[in-house]
Order: sequence, then structure tokens, then C-alpha cells
Amino acid sequence: MKKGIKIFIAVLAAVIVITAVAAAVYVNDFYHAQNVAAYMESGGGVAVSEITNKNINAKFGAYLFDGPGETDALIFYPGAKVEETVYAPLMRAVAEGGVDCFLVKMPLHLAFFGANTADLIIADLSLTEDRYDNYFLAGHSLGGAMAANHVAELPGIYSGLFLLASYPTEDLSRAHIPVTFICGENDGVINRDKLESGLSLAPDHEYVEIRGGNHAGFGSYGRQNGDGSADIAAEEQWSITAEEILKRTEGMRTR
Repeated sequence: MKKGIKIFIAVLAAVIVITAVAAAVYVNDFYHAQNVAAYMESGGGVAVSEITNKNINAKFGAYLFDGPGETDALIFYPGAKVEETVYAPLMRAVAEGGVDCFLVKMPLHLAFFGANTADLIIADLSLTEDRYDNYFLAGHSLGGAMAANHVAELPGIYSGLFLLASYPTEDLSRAHIPVTFICGENDGVINRDKLESGLSLAPDHEYVEIRGGNHAGFGSYGRQNGDGSADIAAEEQWSITAEEILKRTEGMRTR
């Protein structure tokens, strides 16, 4: 074998190894849940279970927070590189209020790779007696953006959309869906200019700002890089968010 070819093969092998290592580091570098064990346990009127299903087109996994409600379900997309269980406290609060919650597990912790998961969940439930009358879609940060873009051209499927520290990048006018934006006052991560542009893409929207809240406060994973400091406890931000979601689902139900 010629020397030049050997060098080429050696360089190529090195590039492959370095790329594989970098990919492994990236995939495993995410925000982990903190102090959520109690919220992941059944009790207090909410049953928590893990569900999986192999669909024709994709495979999804989620945690179901099954509360006293029977007609409404919220499907939630996590933020980028965030362990899904960080949102267990918020999901439990919403479920306790009468809206069952499906907390989606995203491939590689990135909603970009599972934007259609909500449809798979609904399709699966439509074949059982566990189907709901109304489905609401929600997400945090990148999860919200992917959820918004997913419903952009899907009128009639979802009764409402909740964007936590997030915004759409596609026009939602054709979806004919009410949208609620919920942001923390001290959010240092979200791009405010893009948020303003996103508001204009949702003709039927409401904007809620949580005083003293921040970007990471919608979950339980500690401080996020670049985020502002919260002036309220995370428990208060979860409670306010759940309350805002619950009081709006009443008016968003199929009209």
C-alpha cells in the first residue's frame, strides 16, 4: 500500500473517532432532573405511568400523569438537551387540576427529532377507550417551537397551544388555534426580538409574564447557562404556570 493512501486512511480513521467521541459527549451533555422523585410517583389522585408504543412510522415514549379528569389531555414537549422528567412537578400540578398530561421523551433530548410525536400518541389513543375529547399541545423552549411548527398546518386536531419561554417560527393563522405564551420576567435565555416576531405569527394569542420567573423555572434542573436569576421559588412558577394553563383550557375546548 502506498504511503499516501496509508496516511489518508489514518487521517480518515482519526476523524471518524474524533467525530464519534464528540457526538457521544454532545448527546450525553444535558440538564438532569433534580428532586423530582416524589413527583414521579403515583398518589394524591394522580397515577404516573410510563408508556411506549411502536408505531408504523416512529417509536415514541412518554410518561402519563393521569389525574381526575377524563376528557382533556395535554401533550408536552421538553426543552432542548433537558431530561424530560424535569417537568414532572408542572405536569403533576396540571393533572391534579383535571387535565391529564403526556410528558414526551424526545430522541437525544431534542424535540427537533420528535416533532410529530403528539400525533402518534393521539393516533394510538384513538384506537382505545382511553381517547380524549380535547388535546392540547405545549412545550418549553425548543420543545415549544417544535410544537408550534407542528400544528401550523393542522387545523381541527388540537384545541389549544401553550408555549413556555418559546415562540413559533411559522405562521399559525391557518391552524386556527388559540395560543398562550407564558414567559418568566427574568428569562435571560429567550431571544426577545424573536419572541416579538413570534407573537405576530399567532393571530389568536394571549401573553402571560410571570413576575420574578426565569427560563429554567418551568422545570426542576437548576440554573441554565445564560439565564437570569429567579426572584420566586420554582414551586411558585410551577403553580402559576399550571393555573394559567388550567384556566385557559376551559375556553379552548372544542368550540
